Amino acid sequence: MGEFRVHRVRFFNYVPSGIRCVAYNNQSNKLAVSRIDGTVEIYNLSANYFQEKFFPGHESRTTEALCWAKGQRLFSGGLNGEIIEYDLQALNIKYSMDAFGGPIWSMTASPSGSQLLIGCEDGSVKLFQITSDRIQFERNFDRQKSRILSLSWHPSGTHIAAGSIDYISVFDVKSGSATHKMIVDRRYMGVSKRKCIIWGVAFLSDGTVISVDSVGKVQFWDSATGTLIKSHLIANADVQSIAVSDQEDSFVVGTAEGTVFHFQLVSVTSNSKEKQWVRTKPFQYHTHDVRAVAHSPTALISGGTDTHLVIRPLMEKVEVKNYDAALRKITFPHRCLISCSKKKQLLLFQFAHHLELWRLGATGATGKNGDILPLSKNADHLLQLKKKGPENIICSCISPCGSWIAYSTASRFFLYRLSYEHDNISLQRVPKMPAFLHAALQILFSEDSTRLFVASPQGSLHIIQLSEGHFKHLHTFQPQSGTVEAMCLLAVSPDGNWLAASGTSAGVHIYSLKQLKPHCTVPAYNFPVTALAIAPNTNNLVVAHSDQQVFEYSIPDKQYTEWSRTIQKHGFHHLWLQRDTPITHISFHPKRPMHILLHDAYMFCIIDKSLPLPNDRTLLYNPASLMNESDIRRRTAHAFKISKKYKPLLFMELLDERTLVAVERPLDDIIAQLPPPIKKKKFGT
Repeated sequence: MGEFRVHRVRFFNYVPSGIRCVAYNNQSNKLAVSRIDGTVEIYNLSANYFQEKFFPGHESRTTEALCWAKGQRLFSGGLNGEIIEYDLQALNIKYSMDAFGGPIWSMTASPSGSQLLIGCEDGSVKLFQITSDRIQFERNFDRQKSRILSLSWHPSGTHIAAGSIDYISVFDVKSGSATHKMIVDRRYMGVSKRKCIIWGVAFLSDGTVISVDSVGKVQFWDSATGTLIKSHLIANADVQSIAVSDQEDSFVVGTAEGTVFHFQLVSVTSNSKEKQWVRTKPFQYHTHDVRAVAHSPTALISGGTDTHLVIRPLMEKVEVKNYDAALRKITFPHRCLISCSKKKQLLLFQFAHHLELWRLGATGATGKNGDILPLSKNADHLLQLKKKGPENIICSCISPCGSWIAYSTASRFFLYRLSYEHDNISLQRVPKMPAFLHAALQILFSEDSTRLFVASPQGSLHIIQLSEGHFKHLHTFQPQSGTVEAMCLLAVSPDGNWLAASGTSAGVHIYSLKQLKPHCTVPAYNFPVTALAIAPNTNNLVVAHSDQQVFEYSIPDKQYTEWSRTIQKHGFHHLWLQRDTPITHISFHPKRPMHILLHDAYMFCIIDKSLPLPNDRTLLYNPASLMNESDIRRRTAHAFKISKKYKPLLFMELLDERTLVAVERPLDDIIAQLPPPIKKKKFGT
């Protein structure tokens, strides 16, 4: 594997934003997740739960409701009172419109997906018709006395249930009038609370309405008579969310104590046709409030204040040794938030509202393998660059020479020139950016820092020539006619001759920078691209996909390399394919052309193409003990050299032939910065 000196960096003070709501689309098997800062993420559950798209947050946009509609259209509503539809191709906001009801607390699409229902602060329930390109207001339902915090359609589309404060209303969709008002008991353990907030409702096909509330109860109501059927007290705090399976045989709820409860519809006796709802399984995978839950055919999904997205498989409904059979806890975004200047040994950290520039520390000490060397010079925090405007930062990059920084929000692109004099640093913004550079989804500098590549939301790729404090537009690669595919990943060859770009449809396009024209397209693959890079000298493109497959494609020859064909024929080790975090970065050793360096959140790997491939009977990972060194070397003498020492690993890059930089973000450091959870009484304390 080789011996490296590693800069172990833990001063990237990144804290993901908490999860506010989730929405599952059964047709596409995709999950939309909104966070407290307004960011919306799209996870493809069929592609190994990969986060394939995201929409950056906004200071004035707090998302409180999220739903899918017919044709895989995604809508959201929030405290600014606006309804937003997202463009899933261009990865931007398609449009927003005011609902004129104050803050929006709830939203749901009709069973047919052709109508949208929203609940507002002023007590109004508004119905919108979903047209081909927008939504159109249809009418208001009877206004209620308090805000509408939750909504649910009856599967037939004839009635809706609306949860407010202290009561649940049932509306007739045709007339818009309330047919029943069900008053909720405020009492908890015999003590009456000031008010009872209905955080969630679910309307079943048999007319049962299930509600969850701030008293800690799950209650079942008969919508035909407006009476309470049954009540379950399950928590000492709020029950904040509910989701029901499509078959209506199970549902999941999340509490403010961090517990997720699973309810199932089971027979009263073994031979009886009579069924009842039974609380079957509690899960404690969260430390804080579970603000949102979803129910897919094979898993329970939950998220909350502790920032984790947890996918808990229903083992009775999944195949063993399948992607769906493993518990997953997704904490970090599946994209790189860090860029590096190798020449100046600088790291640029991207946060939602600012950038930080750090210079790595130095040491003159030497030692043996595993030693921690003392620093002769500590790491320096050189710069904090705050964003302009209310929009969150989408992407950023520092040039390899360390003289340029570029970043973009959803509507503005910024380029800065850095100057260094001894220990002082000065920053100068490049003025008058051209009109076509109004936003970027991805930014990349060439190896010699003379060119800047910008991927726009419209699918075009811009090439900018950089000089001392100035720039010049060289060329724009336009998207293919009739398509608008946003390019999310870029890679440029070290010699500056080739540019590779990957879009949201899992395709990789290669462009010739000498001739300024498209060169070829890598054969399509079923799973999205998670990382790509072009090797020096050979100009081979290495592509990693969300199903953990790695391909090597020869750009000059326009075909897969012999090594790539061999590994696809041989197959990857089963433990390699069972990893649940995607590869997010690929690089190469300048003096060892047979080595490929790559990492995910929990391992760093060097693939030596000169060595034989492992089979399922060989050890993929080095065992911690129980074997002597010669036995380990003999049993792991294959191409994959893996280290799990650094985790969670957000970034790893080769600075020179013998030096690596590894950026870690321990989960305990994140939890320490979250608000305190609800204190629960434990036995014996």
